[in-house]
Order: sequence, then C-alpha cells, then structure tokens
Amino acid sequence: MNNLLWLVPTLPFAGFLILALAGKHVSRVWVAIIGAGSVSLSAIITLIIGISFLSLPPATGNYSQTLWTWMQVGGFNPKITLFLDALSLIFVFVITFIGALIHIYSVGFMADDKDYSRFFACMNLFVFSMLVLVLADNLLLLYLGWEGVGLCSYLLIGFWYENPANGYAACKAFIITRVGDTAMAIGLFVIFYQFGTLVIPDVLAKAPTVWHQGAYMATVTALLLLAGGVGKSAQLPLQTWLPDAMAGPSPVSALIHAATMVTAGVYLIARMHVFFQLSPIAQMTVAIIGAGTLFIAGFSALAQYDIKRVLAYSTISQIGYMFLALGVGAWTAAIFHFVIHAFFKALLFLAAGAVIEALHHEHNMFKMGGLKNKLPVIFWTFLIGSASLAALPLISAGFYSKDQILWYAWASQSGNPLLWFIALLGAFITALYTTRMMILVFWGEIKTEIGHHPGRLMTAPLIILAFFSLFAGFIELPHNFGHFTIFSNLLYPVLPETLLKAGINTELQFQVLAALSTFGGIYLAYIFYYKQPRRIEKLKQSGFVTNLYLFWFSGWGFDKLYNVLIVKPIVFLANINKNDVVDKLYQGITFVTIRIYRSLSFTQSGSLRWYVMGLVIGAIIILSIQIML
Repeated sequence: MNNLLWLVPTLPFAGFLILALAGKHVSRVWVAIIGAGSVSLSAIITLIIGISFLSLPPATGNYSQTLWTWMQVGGFNPKITLFLDALSLIFVFVITFIGALIHIYSVGFMADDKDYSRFFACMNLFVFSMLVLVLADNLLLLYLGWEGVGLCSYLLIGFWYENPANGYAACKAFIITRVGDTAMAIGLFVIFYQFGTLVIPDVLAKAPTVWHQGAYMATVTALLLLAGGVGKSAQLPLQTWLPDAMAGPSPVSALIHAATMVTAGVYLIARMHVFFQLSPIAQMTVAIIGAGTLFIAGFSALAQYDIKRVLAYSTISQIGYMFLALGVGAWTAAIFHFVIHAFFKALLFLAAGAVIEALHHEHNMFKMGGLKNKLPVIFWTFLIGSASLAALPLISAGFYSKDQILWYAWASQSGNPLLWFIALLGAFITALYTTRMMILVFWGEIKTEIGHHPGRLMTAPLIILAFFSLFAGFIELPHNFGHFTIFSNLLYPVLPETLLKAGINTELQFQVLAALSTFGGIYLAYIFYYKQPRRIEKLKQSGFVTNLYLFWFSGWGFDKLYNVLIVKPIVFLANINKNDVVDKLYQGITFVTIRIYRSLSFTQSGSLRWYVMGLVIGAIIILSIQIML
C-alpha cells in the first residue's frame, strides 16, 4: 500500500504533462484515453489502497510516504510527504472516483470542442492539485495544492475565453478567492512562528500544549484559516464568484462543485479541527457563517432561471450545511454530507449538461419542459439526484446526511434552536427550488425541440452516480434507525465524536419535522409551478414581490455592494494613477525595445550576399578585438 500512494496524484499529473506538451500532436482518441484513463487508474489504485487501509488496526490507521525534501532554508525544511488517514482517504476516494466519472462523461460532452486536449490537460491538473491538497502532510504543501486548484478554476471557468464574459467570470473567481488565500497565508506564518513547524500532525499535537482553551492566538489563527476556507468554499461574504463560475463547461462545474475546489474549505477546517476546538469563538463563527450562507443561497436559488445557476446556489447552500455541522462540532456529519453531496451534485450538474446539450445549449428552464418522456435516462437520474438534494425521507441518501446535520444543530453541545430553525427553513427552501427545477425542465409542454440524444459515455456515469445518490446514505444511520455508524467509526481516530446535550432523546420528532419541511416545499412547488402556475403571475404583479424576487435573483445585492465599495474606487484610482512615473518607466522600456527591434529587423533583408558580408565583417571585428587584447 505504501508503495502505491505516490501513484495516486502522479498519474493525473503525468496525464497533464503529456497533454499539455504533446496534446496537439495526439489524436482525440488518445487524448481521451490519457485524460480519462489517468484519473480512472488513480481511482482504481485508491480502491486498492482503501481496501488495504481498512484492514489495518485502528491504532495504526495512518501512514506517510516521503518522496523528497522540498527545500532547506535555515531550520525550515519542508518535505514532499504524502500523508494518508481516514479523512484524507475519504477525500481521495471522492476526488478520484467522481473525478473519473466526470472525465469519462467529458469524452462525449466535449467531443466536438476544438481545444479537446487543453480541456483534459486542465482537468487532469485540477485533480492532481486537489489530491496534493488533501494528501499533504504539511501546510505548505497543502497550500501548493490550494493555489493549484485556484489556478485550474481560472483556466477552466474561462475555458471558452472567446466570450469576454467567461474571461471576466474566471478573473472574478481568481481574485475573490485570493482574498481568503491571503488571510490563510498569513495564518501559516503565524502557525510556523508559534510552533516552529508546518507539519500537520505535529502542529495538531502541539496546539493544546501551547494554547489554552479560548487563547487569543488560537482564535486569530483559526479565523485566518477560516477566511481561506470561506473563499475557496464560496461562503459568506466571499460567495459571489461561484454563480458566475457556471461560465465553464458543465463537466467543469461538476468537478468544482462535487470533487475539488469548493470542498477544500470543508477539508481545511476538519483537518485543523483542534484549532477550532481551542477557540469556541472561531468555531461558533463557522456555524454562523454556514447558517447564514445556506439561508441566503437557498432563496437566491429559488429566483434563478438558469438551470446551472440554480445548482450553483444550491452548492453554496449545501456547503453551508457542512460549515454549520463543523461549527457545532458534528465533524463526521459534515464529512458524511460532503460525500453524499458529491454524488448527487455531480449527478445533477452532468445531467443538466446533457439537457443543455440536447436543447441546443439552452440554459433557461422556462424554455425547457416536456422532457420527461423524451430523455428518459436523464429524467430518472435527474429525479434521483433531485430527491437526494431535497432530502426526500427514507429513500434518498441526502436525507440521512442532511438529517444528521439538522439533528446535531439542535442536540449537540454547541447547537442551539436558532441554528436548527435556520437549517430547517433551508431544507424547506431546498425542496421548493429543487421541485420547481424538476417541474420546469421535465413536465409541461415542450418549448425547445431536442437536437440530439446523449450517448452512452454521458449516460453511464449518470446511472452510477444515481445509484450512490440513492443508497450511499445507508452507511450511516441515525440513533433510532439502528445506529449503524460504519462511516463515523472510520473517522473517529481522526475527528472527535459529537458531544450531545444531556437528556436529548427526541430524535424521531425532529426527523418528522425535517420530513414535513421537505414535503411542504415539494407540495408548495407543485401548487405554484404545476397545478396553478397563474398564482406566480399574480404574485409578480405586486411591486414588493417583484423587488424581493430581483433582490434574491441578484444574490442579495452582494455584487452591487462590492462594485460600489471596492471595484469602482479601485478603478477610479487606477485611472488617475495610470500615467505615473512607474508607468512612464515601463513605457520607456517598451519604446526602446520596439526601436531596437525595428532597427535590427532591417538586417533581415533576405539577401544571401548581405548575410555573408555580415558574417565576414563580424569575424573581422572579433579577430581585431582578440589581436588588440
């Protein structure tokens, strides 16, 4: 097992190198084999490692593999060391397994794209960067992967760069996430100053001995790390980049939302959980950010008409549930929902991509409709993914993962009624906008004719993801359902158990309330968007409802606020300062370079005699100089 671990990130990186350097000279068949095959092989090796890992005794349930010393500066000598424990194994499994399915789907989805090899090169690099992030044994190597996924998101969100709006969306994602990344980098300096190392196991072991409960530096450091997680995972107040990131191809959206970038913040907080346990303020901040985000993003999803933007706001909301769980100390519940969310969100994005392709690149749900019988495989798989997103009771995996978070938001020692109520309201809104999406896309009259049907390369991954979206939830059952906890038992050597309040024995009642909220959202969407759609038109006639709808549609005005407070002042100052002495310096260098180039270009006359004469004169000058010396 130890000898195979290095292959997991190396294979996607090798695929990236081959496609980046020689992709234009390789046939499309080989591009697909290299791009999808490298990640698929990585997934197979992960399964082999996972089977071997599960056979280890719990006390020895981690190991590391040092490849080489990265650098040596004074007493600082970080290594390229891969570290595997239960937490990183779960993330590696999701990244490689779902990443492989997305790559296979992409073979069909991107078949006619002119930049076929560039797409798979960037996708392979994306998977490699995320694997480095979750396998790193030190925070500096983790930060390398962290910045790697940021770079790849820029390259893939702006993949179709011919459209300026796509380039703007890519820049927006890159710049906004840099805000959190800068705070995180400062946090790494603080950690090294406090502990003299960035090796994660060493830092986590030393933290309780250096800091007492509630220590000021523990809070500062945890909040700096939280800022990094907020940026990458698109949580308040840095969530505005993710809806615009839908400019990239649908497989990119699936990879970003399910297996890579936006889950990085969840991993960071879970990995560095000791810091947050030492700072109740920072941990409660995580919960508040998660609750606020899931609430705001849910209402924003309800107002969207672009199917991918609905799913984007849905991801922001579901990551908010994970942050809420982390904030109330339900560490394993957050990771469980991460896994289940990865399955159904990848399914929904890929199925949405198939719908968009079938309808001649149409994104507007109000121009869809009537696809239930026209695209049966897409319909049934999308229905399963939607049921899991809406947490349909008992039969969907999403019910078991989200219900656990709702329960702990009330019952854990850090939980409280307000957090639980916000999470419950979020579940109601999720069911409402998910059912709305299903009705608009698959029921009613056909508004856009189908151009072509997706092939097996696109439908096979959907069927596999649909299976897990239904049945993966049964690996972790609640207390009153037999309390089957194979998933959390795997994580307990790495993450702490959730502490419950004394005398809490009403889980069934809260499950009933969660189920009622889901059914309530489904029923309300059924009435307004299927049974009596005119009610919506009547509501829109109210000025207040229209303004509220537009407010939600705009993401609660965060983009407008940032544009007024930050973007416009910076652009204004830049325009004032655009001809300062620094600009003159660079303009002067450019001017001189162009003049020299134009002068030298006259020597390229195309006359052989002129070139020979130049060689002779040059030789004479060189010989004369040597004689003089």
